[in-house]
Amino acid sequence: MNNPQNKIYNQSFINCILTDNIYNNKMKQILINGFRLNLDYTVKLVEDIPDELMVIQPNGFTNHPKFTIGHLVSATALTGELLGEQYNIPKGWDELFRRKGPGDPQLPEKDLEKYPHKDDLLKILNLKAKNVIKLIETVEPSKLKEEYKWKLHHYMPTVGDILFFQCHIHHSWHIGQLAEWRRLMGFDSALKKIMIP
Repeated sequence: MNNPQNKIYNQSFINCILTDNIYNNKMKQILINGFRLNLDYTVKLVEDIPDELMVIQPNGFTNHPKFTIGHLVSATALTGELLGEQYNIPKGWDELFRRKGPGDPQLPEKDLEKYPHKDDLLKILNLKAKNVIKLIETVEPSKLKEEYKWKLHHYMPTVGDILFFQCHIHHSWHIGQLAEWRRLMGFDSALKKIMIP
C-alpha cells in the first residue's frame, strides 16, 4: 500500500528507533515509570496491614511481607551497585533478606523481633529506589549496552536488560507474592488503590 500517511508514520517510527538519544530517553522513562508503579503498588499492598501480622505465614506461604519488602530493599541496593553506587543497607539486613535464588535453603524467619518495623522497611526501600531512579536518569547510553554476565545472561545480556529485570520483572514477581499473601489473610485487593476511577 502506498498511502502517504502510512509512509510518514513509518518513517517517524524508524527515526525514533534509530536515534540513540530518543531511544535511550524513552527506555529510561519506561524503566522509571514501571518502577514507580511497582513501588507505589508495594506500599498499597501493605499500608493497611498491622506490623505484627506481617510475619505470619498462612497455609505454609513462607515469603511473608516483612521478608518480601526487605528482599526488595536488597535487590534495589544491588541495582544501584550495578550503576556504580556502593551496596549499602542497614546492618544485619543482608543476612536477613538477601537470597541466592531458587534452591536457596534459607527460609524467611518467623520471629517478629528479628525484623525492622514495616515503616522502616518502606522508608529504606523508598530511599534506595529514589537513588536508583536518579542513577537511571543520568546513566550514559553506552553503559546500558554493556554486556554483563549473570544467571539470566542468556535471556538478558546487557546492563539495560538487567535494569528492566530488576525494576519491572523481579519486583513484579514479589508484588505477586504480597498480593497472594493478602488474599490468604483475608484482606481485599489493593490494586484498586492505585487506579484512577
